[in-house]
Amino acid sequence: MTPAPRPPEPARVTTRPEAATLVRSVLATMEELSAVLEAETAHVRVGRLREGLAQEDRKASLTGEYLKGLQAVKANAVALARVAPDLVEDLKRTHARFDSIVTANRTVLGTARAVSESIVTGIVDTLNQRERPATYGPGAALSTRPAARVEPLVLSRSL
Repeated sequence: MTPAPRPPEPARVTTRPEAATLVRSVLATMEELSAVLEAETAHVRVGRLREGLAQEDRKASLTGEYLKGLQAVKANAVALARVAPDLVEDLKRTHARFDSIVTANRTVLGTARAVSESIVTGIVDTLNQRERPATYGPGAALSTRPAARVEPLVLSRSL
């Protein structure tokens, strides 16, 4: 059995121009991803799920690029701090803003998911309630028995 191929090692940064190229690349990816996340958040927040999730492929692609860039930055952390400390500070500031955008996006998506699940659960409960025959049980209390056959409700858990 042959071992799985290893991903290529990130390029080593040794000069300020190399550091600037790496940092600019990561910053550009972060800005693009931020724009996609902000648009998604805005759409989902007002209930336009289809529009909000329309750029899912683009978001996945940018996320992959961002993670690769972050790996390269981590692999070159010492060199970046030595040859371009100002660029590292720019990256940290931008990353803090990016983190707040990601947090807002996760909150909105989580809320939308919880609301959707609550609605679906309510529908299922209502449908099941209609399917149960009402009968009087011991002590003349109204009771319900499960119906002989209740149709399942199929739903997608992906948002």
